[in-house]
Amino acid sequence: MYKAIISDLDGTLLNSHHMISEYTKNVIKKIIKEKDVKFIIATGRHYIDASCFMKQLGAKSYLISSNGANAHTSDGELLIEHLMEKKDVERVLNIQADKDVIVNTYTSEGWDVDRMLPDFNAYHKESGFAPNIVDFKNYDKENILKFCYIGEKEKIEELENKIRENKKLVEDITLTASLDICLEIMKKDVSKGKTLKEILDREGIKLSEAIAFGDGLNDEEMLSVVGKGLIMGNASEKLKKAQPNLEVIGTNDEDAEAKYLEKIFLEA
Repeated sequence: MYKAIISDLDGTLLNSHHMISEYTKNVIKKIIKEKDVKFIIATGRHYIDASCFMKQLGAKSYLISSNGANAHTSDGELLIEHLMEKKDVERVLNIQADKDVIVNTYTSEGWDVDRMLPDFNAYHKESGFAPNIVDFKNYDKENILKFCYIGEKEKIEELENKIRENKKLVEDITLTASLDICLEIMKKDVSKGKTLKEILDREGIKLSEAIAFGDGLNDEEMLSVVGKGLIMGNASEKLKKAQPNLEVIGTNDEDAEAKYLEKIFLEA
């Protein structure tokens, strides 16, 4: 039996309305109550945003956020923080993205954007998390957890290709994607998988004793290092191709994660 369950949020634990269904809540709450297992959220979202879902589940465990740049206890204690180097922040800020691509940063305090996107409110309606509009030409933040660029798939691919052409920069950062329309940059060697290992080491749990669920390329390392990695049916095709040996289950709107967990933890 697994000793830890790790779940991504969007496209995985959350349905297309960016909510945890009542069925999924009930299954996970029952597992937490009846089984000696840690339920850990690992998300690209900011800690302030994602913590509301820990509270909904009553999970007294750990929350990995900003793609592994942060990790907190369920009580809000900061355990891990990987801030980007100032020189790398300056280099990333000098990247010229297409005018239609929205620039975001996550800092220790919150979320900054160059302009609002109507989808932001729907995406964060459960937490009420909202961004600050800033001028990145006069941006002087030193406590950056990650950059996030949002735009049309083709424009995000163009931006990624431009960044990858800068070999020296790519050597000093982590480049990943939670969605095809979203490109993310963190400090070098930051990932959900690496931070998860740090957390499990604290608990004396081996990676082989963990089961994880995800749907994006930012979940790839996490899914590949645990004992059992499950890919959602609605996942990025890039993730499915990158990890062809991992099992693909149903979709987030089918409560596929909860159904899988119910079968192995509550029906076994």
